[in-house]
Amino acid sequence: MAKQHAGKAWLGLCLLPILAACSQSGGFSDLDRFMSETRSKPRGHVEPLPEFQAYEAFTYSAADRRSPFDPPMDVQLTMVEQKPVSGVEPDLDRPPEVLETYSLNDLAMVGTLTGYDGGRYALIRDPSGGVHRVRTGNYVGQNYGRIVGINDTRVEIIEIVPNGRGGWVERPRSLSLDENEG
Repeated sequence: MAKQHAGKAWLGLCLLPILAACSQSGGFSDLDRFMSETRSKPRGHVEPLPEFQAYEAFTYSAADRRSPFDPPMDVQLTMVEQKPVSGVEPDLDRPPEVLETYSLNDLAMVGTLTGYDGGRYALIRDPSGGVHRVRTGNYVGQNYGRIVGINDTRVEIIEIVPNGRGGWVERPRSLSLDENEG
């Protein structure tokens, strides 16, 4: 126990000269001179913030008119009724087939079959998981799509869709074999 008190006393005696050296005020003369020079200089002036113009909303009221950058066009020419160019139209009197209730995006080709007579059939899966056997001439999809060809990896379809002018146009589509089926 006496050794501990002696060690603490020895440590206190060693720190005493260090503390005495730090307490002298003669080491701050350069700092005091810098501070007095800085205080004697004239102080700066900060400019006030500039006033800004308030945003004024503008409503463009000529949005439904012709752009001034487009050439003028004769209004009578745009109003002429154009007749359908093709004689294509769906057979609306035909009874719909089962796969016409689904969109082509919801149907998937999962395989093919060859019949005894050599005819080729495609296997089409509907969204509920049912598999249907179809052949050339059957209808699929909601746009009056008729199957026009079947090969090992694809079913070729011709859809009849509106052309936007009161007529109809044919559009080719296809269903490819779903390779992920096992």
